[in-house]
Amino acid sequence: MSTGTERESEDGSTADEADGSTADGSSAAGTDVVAGGGYPEACDTPARKLLYDMVSIPSPSGEEERAAERLVDFFEANGREAWIDEVGNVRAPASDAVLLTSHVDTVPGDIPVEVRPAAEDDEVGEPGEPVLWGRGTVDATGPLVAMAVAAVQTGVSFVGVAGEETNSRGARFLVEDRDPPEAVVNGEPSGWDGVTLGYRGFLAGTYVNTSESGHTSRPEPNAIQHAIDWWHGVEETFEPADEDTPVFEQVTTKPVSVDGGLTDDGLAVEATMDVQLRVPPNRTVDEIHELAETELSTGSVHWKEPIPPVMESPRTELARAFRVAIRGAGGDVRLLRKTGTSDMNLFAAAWDCPMVTYGPGNSDLDHAPDERLPLSELDRATAVLSDVCRDRP
Repeated sequence: MSTGTERESEDGSTADEADGSTADGSSAAGTDVVAGGGYPEACDTPARKLLYDMVSIPSPSGEEERAAERLVDFFEANGREAWIDEVGNVRAPASDAVLLTSHVDTVPGDIPVEVRPAAEDDEVGEPGEPVLWGRGTVDATGPLVAMAVAAVQTGVSFVGVAGEETNSRGARFLVEDRDPPEAVVNGEPSGWDGVTLGYRGFLAGTYVNTSESGHTSRPEPNAIQHAIDWWHGVEETFEPADEDTPVFEQVTTKPVSVDGGLTDDGLAVEATMDVQLRVPPNRTVDEIHELAETELSTGSVHWKEPIPPVMESPRTELARAFRVAIRGAGGDVRLLRKTGTSDMNLFAAAWDCPMVTYGPGNSDLDHAPDERLPLSELDRATAVLSDVCRDRP
């Protein structure tokens, strides 16, 4: 059950129609940012309204267009030029003192969009405070919206990238299509009081092998056994010498799919195995690739384009600005290292400028069936981002 008045439309009606706001950002309510209209009672700020709109539009990778159009409408209603580029990115250029960027796409999943009061035993939000449920509230529509509002408030550049959850086509295009900004803030959930400085790299591939068919009583290994033997060798190669080694500092290995059996003509056994390896910043993707290849005795691996690891310094002016802003808002700063991978890895590989990842939300809820975000956390994160961007020269 939603609290307050139910939303009247799902198409992102214009701000002028919704709440009397003008395109230059002024409004009868005294806000300086325009959003849409027709919302639950708790969605009473521009950031909350825009988030409700964006989460209400399904935007799995490859189907981001409607969400991207709503974001363009938001910028245009606030007097900012914005457009959708050839790969689906939302571009709203302005001051490159900071580039705020997060992804428009989400993973699939139909979570009813509603605002509920946090339960007494809910670890997400204070009891009774409004919490928005829906796919993308955490990963990463919440960070995306906080950045869009902060970009309008402070006049810095913004890009909502496409395809982060699949092939990062938006980020890959962006680093080739524009000059480096002076600083980058990438949008992913860190919690409003957390700043992410590091991510592991990513190496994915597909093992392929074929062997002659034969009676299963024969001792010779078939292609399926060769695939299993190769992967066991890879796992042993990257087993940490010290079991207390933090996961962030380990190479971790994961098979994600296996397929095998007789070919249609019955003359051979085929095997394919899709695998992923995560690479810590103290190792290179090339080194890990070479070690995995060394374990091959037969068959081959078709590797996808790797993503290198990244570890940013906490001593940059950008990181310092976040610490100051979070402490100024009453938070205890948390500096984070993530065991996964994000578009920040690609930005760091291409652009020599300070960067961090930041955004509201509990990352434990990424892709989860109970994805949700306390609206107060969205407010705090938006304020922190605005403070950081205003402090940049």
